[in-house]
Amino acid sequence: MRQILEQLQAIHGEVEMGLSVVTVVELVHGIQRAKIQQSRLRRQAFVDELIRDVLVYPVSLETARLAGQIEGERANHGITIAFEDLLITATALQLGFAVATVNVRHFEVVPG
Repeated sequence: MRQILEQLQAIHGEVEMGLSVVTVVELVHGIQRAKIQQSRLRRQAFVDELIRDVLVYPVSLETARLAGQIEGERANHGITIAFEDLLITATALQLGFAVATVNVRHFEVVPG
């Protein structure tokens, strides 16, 4: 985990990083889905190290309001956003963060 964080900082410089608490939910879900105990333990160690090294942000009332606003605006354009991605997006926008993901198409439907 430390290497990943160092690589991100090497690419982007000294930037503030954080996780949405919803990302933690998704990661723990992935731990439980592991079919092999060794994989589950490796995933658990990764998540434990990640949440030790990176600040985890809650879904605040302001974030919830922003998520509702985004969801309503996108729905008016016929766009549906997965609830988890909606909360992650709203958290990032509320904090002024970018979203780092390999699943860009889930987040590019939201301006900003």
